[in-house]
Amino acid sequence: MSTKVDSADDLPDKTGVYIMKNARDEVIYVGKSVSLKKRVKSYFKEDLDSPKTRVLMNQFHSLEYIITDTEKEALILEATLIKRHRPQYNVRLKDDKRYPYIKITRENYPRIIITRSISSDGSHYFGPFTDVGSVRKTLKFIKALFKVRDCKKMDGPCLNSQIDLCYAPCAEGISREDYQKIIDSIDLFFQGKYSRIISSLNKEMKEAAISHEFEKAGVLRDQINAIKDVMERQFVAFTNQLDQDIIAGSIDKKMAVMVVFSVREGKIMGKDDFLMAGVENSSPEEILSAFIKQYYANPRYIPGEIIIQYPVPDQKIIREWLSDLRGAAIKVTIPQKGHKYRLLQMASKNASVIRNQEKQVKNALIDLKKYLKLPHMPHIIEGFDVSNIAGKSAVGSMVQFQDAKPRKGKYRRYKLKTPGPDDYGMMQELITRRYQKIIEDGESPPDLILVDGGKGQLKVALNALKSLELVHIPVIGLAKEFEHVFIPQTAEPLILPRNSEALFLLQRIRDEAHRFAVSYHRKLRSKELEHSPLDDIKGVGSKRKMNLMRHFKDVEKIKKASLEEIMEVKGLNRQVAENIYYHFHPHSNK
Repeated sequence: MSTKVDSADDLPDKTGVYIMKNARDEVIYVGKSVSLKKRVKSYFKEDLDSPKTRVLMNQFHSLEYIITDTEKEALILEATLIKRHRPQYNVRLKDDKRYPYIKITRENYPRIIITRSISSDGSHYFGPFTDVGSVRKTLKFIKALFKVRDCKKMDGPCLNSQIDLCYAPCAEGISREDYQKIIDSIDLFFQGKYSRIISSLNKEMKEAAISHEFEKAGVLRDQINAIKDVMERQFVAFTNQLDQDIIAGSIDKKMAVMVVFSVREGKIMGKDDFLMAGVENSSPEEILSAFIKQYYANPRYIPGEIIIQYPVPDQKIIREWLSDLRGAAIKVTIPQKGHKYRLLQMASKNASVIRNQEKQVKNALIDLKKYLKLPHMPHIIEGFDVSNIAGKSAVGSMVQFQDAKPRKGKYRRYKLKTPGPDDYGMMQELITRRYQKIIEDGESPPDLILVDGGKGQLKVALNALKSLELVHIPVIGLAKEFEHVFIPQTAEPLILPRNSEALFLLQRIRDEAHRFAVSYHRKLRSKELEHSPLDDIKGVGSKRKMNLMRHFKDVEKIKKASLEEIMEVKGLNRQVAENIYYHFHPHSNK
């Protein structure tokens, strides 16, 4: 529990953590020191050297502290408090997105799941991972390979057990001891310790063979082969058995990107990248130190060696802390040559590429805010488009971009009910349905809406928002012909520079909305073709059916067509044309 003090003179001359707050009682900075009194007193000097400290002290209002027994405990507590409070003036991991973790639950028969929150519940966590798609694929592979349970409630054999994807512990299909061996193997898998898994499985397989449990031995053999296949597909390998994290950053005055390569058993197992916030007026050494403390404050595997670019503050204490977490001594290395140095350079180059990309994104958003005179930075942009052929199979699409990157999990598609052809009516229906749903669900609206089209499409979008009392959401239209931007209450379009990052971003969103709408429209048209009355006509296969639909656009027009008109369709002979005509006109004279 923290203790509040009125001045730095009231602080004890002991090791601990200090917490600075502003007038709104918000935590704005967390620090640690072996002497709380001496460290905090340095903030109250008249001639502060650091611009960052001067800005911090302008916001400072009150102070609290927590005493710890050791400097290592202070380091751990500092990292925990920074993670919890995300103070404005600390260098910290930027939480633009919540990264997924893989969790091995603490249950009698554990499950393997994806989670975005961590708790002190005794479960094992691996991550964070930045590519959720890869995490899902890995989890699918693991579940199929090791046949662990997937259901929340163990209330009887489920479908997975019937199709041989689960050992059915709920029906005593496997003993708790044998199931735990599987979980131990999965734990090793996520640590990248494939050789240890294979050694353990080989031992089990031989024991099973000796006991004439040939089915079990066969399953173990298949598991070994699958893991060997994973090992062979790793993309960089070294001759020695390395177990390392390579940490490098690309840093400028306003932005820092950190990249971590995970090397397990001599192979690069993965790459994660993270943005850092609060880096202004901080040295690269301070940023790297803050990253290491916050990165390993999350539950994760600690390798035997951590390779970094340069010495960092608290390096000795950090090494002791990580050694405690690992349960064995670790090394912190700053190489100057050799393969470790080359790995470090590779990580640094990756960080530089990402930082340049992030700067382009930031510039695009800044330009959009400026050109469109928006009240806020447009972090969330939603784009809309409609697709139909002569009003048939009308669909609408909504795509969402966050910080200039697509969020495909937020995409939505709609079957439109507006009779066509009426593109304006369809757009109004689309916008209305999307934001009616947002209101009902209590979601936050986007920072900007982009519709594919000019003045007309913009007008109907505005009318839809007005009917929902959402006129405060900025809306623009982007017309394809000249790439002009139309904004409300302005007769002339806004012409953005052709090489503008802002224009490129709007084009990407518009084109993605169009692609998503067209792909859905094609899917529906394809279904129509699959279940067409034409299927019942002798001589009409998929190719002739497609030619008929291309020529007439829909089945109703084919029904009304004369025999001569049907014969004009590419690929039809007279016999097939007659079959089609008389199928729809059975009472006509042949």
